[in-house]
Amino acid sequence: MPPAAAVSARPAPTDPIALGADAPVAMRAGAPNAMPRAARVRSIDVLRGLVMIVMALDHTRDFFGNAAADPTNLATASAGLFLTRWITHFCAPVFFLLTGAGAYFSRGRRSPAELSRFLVSRGAWLMLLDFTVLRALLQFNIDYRVTILNVLWALGGSMIALAAISRLPMRGIVGVGVALIVLHDLADGVAASRFGALGPLWQVLHQPGLLVASSRAVVLLAYPVVPWIGVTAVGFALGHAFTWPAARRRALLLRLGLALCAAFVVLRALDAYGDPRPWTAQPTALRTALSFLNTTKYPPSLLFLLMTLGPALLVLRALDRRLDHGGADARPLPAALRPVLVFGRVPLFYFLLHFLIVHLLAVVVSAVRYGSVRGMFESPTLDRFPITQPPGWPLPLPWVYAAWVTVVLLAYPACWWYAALKARSTSRWLSYL
Repeated sequence: MPPAAAVSARPAPTDPIALGADAPVAMRAGAPNAMPRAARVRSIDVLRGLVMIVMALDHTRDFFGNAAADPTNLATASAGLFLTRWITHFCAPVFFLLTGAGAYFSRGRRSPAELSRFLVSRGAWLMLLDFTVLRALLQFNIDYRVTILNVLWALGGSMIALAAISRLPMRGIVGVGVALIVLHDLADGVAASRFGALGPLWQVLHQPGLLVASSRAVVLLAYPVVPWIGVTAVGFALGHAFTWPAARRRALLLRLGLALCAAFVVLRALDAYGDPRPWTAQPTALRTALSFLNTTKYPPSLLFLLMTLGPALLVLRALDRRLDHGGADARPLPAALRPVLVFGRVPLFYFLLHFLIVHLLAVVVSAVRYGSVRGMFESPTLDRFPITQPPGWPLPLPWVYAAWVTVVLLAYPACWWYAALKARSTSRWLSYL
């Protein structure tokens, strides 16, 4: 498309996509198609938006599927249920990876000390949101009988750790990140009970489990932070790669993505290291393949991260090649990706909003089906989190997918509005939501 035509095809200035600083600025001298530190990177925003959309499927299943059923238990779960859960495994690793990359991009407009302060304050804010706002959206109560410290908790802790790690030379950052990802499985056999009174600290670092268990309150930590810190640190280094020339950047994404995929296949086949749960031969080839893919998320094993981050880097490379071009050859965003980009530019806003929508939808369904909404506001038991499901509540899987699509569609108008607001505003406070 000629430059004049490309200009005429751009959306109106009230469009958050047009206002989101797509145009490359502050390009490095001698680095054609290098990504600017201060501008948005569309490929990263689109990849983030994709995983945010898929993430809503998992949470919709939590509300409308059978909360007591383990979707990764191949003895009881159907292939469809397993794959519905498996595809959402990509969400958390990609989000932590891109959070690290976003931290690197923000370095271009902050000093190292300012960046560290921002990461600490942002991380503390996310941890507070997890314990307050997210908990309220999940349960629609504030009795704190049942609390799960979830992904925002680990994301906040990872950002606080990154505040210190980011002060290292780039090779040091890569080394710390890779070491945490590769070596943390060595501690799988170490139980928190070995540390006595310091056992809860070990749980925060490496072993998910109950931090508080009393008749009054239960607090479960689901996301130990050590491996997630590693992914975030590697993401920070990935952000540095977006200052390279396009050919070098894409070569890295291709080679690294293929290497991680190959490493997953080889290590999983050997079953010698990288995941506490071995794969086993099943009655059919399909079930055996599912067993091969059935790696551990809590905490994310080396094989879990290889399985998810390898394909993610290949998708990022494809998006980078299609979307991020400097100068006059910048391409317009395909129409199908415009909503995805909007979600990717307001991830925290979307994250909190979609929980509100899916829970409100559950309230409506409960009122229509049962004439009562009490279970939608009660603190559930841990094995039926996040709501107390009435008898006969779980929907068939196709209806779960229909509810997921509904949630995403309902979230889009508010996300579009907020993306436009963030793009127009210079307020620093908007970066916290």
